[in-house]
Amino acid sequence: MFVFPVHASARQAQARQASDIAQRIERIFQGAESALALRSPALDVSETDTAYILQLDMPGVDKTAVKISIEGRRVNIDAEQADPAETEAVASPRQLYRERALTRFSRSIALPQEVNQGDSTARLESGVLTLTLVKRQATGPSHLTVS
Repeated sequence: MFVFPVHASARQAQARQASDIAQRIERIFQGAESALALRSPALDVSETDTAYILQLDMPGVDKTAVKISIEGRRVNIDAEQADPAETEAVASPRQLYRERALTRFSRSIALPQEVNQGDSTARLESGVLTLTLVKRQATGPSHLTVS
């Protein structure tokens, strides 16, 4: 006669197997996430009478790594965070564990009106990129003289 029911241990074994499989799948996806690490930064857009003000979260990014291009109404922002392994190579020569990875930020925004690139400014402070994009003044209709 059995003191313990047989089916209880079978259920426990199945539960352990399911848990092991779930952990393996989680590890696979964690590796894929850290390898890609392409992020679309959080964005706030506000407007004054003369400019659009964009604020993007870009923690850990150096201002020299930010690239901004403006074409008409479209603004493209790309940046790359410093590789943690390279910045800490002197302090810790033998790495035992690593979760942080190289991160790239990319965002493209279409504004309602074209931007005057020459008068616009960009500032990166405390991990927040602030763009002040001056609106291009609409010119009135022009007239051509027929000769």
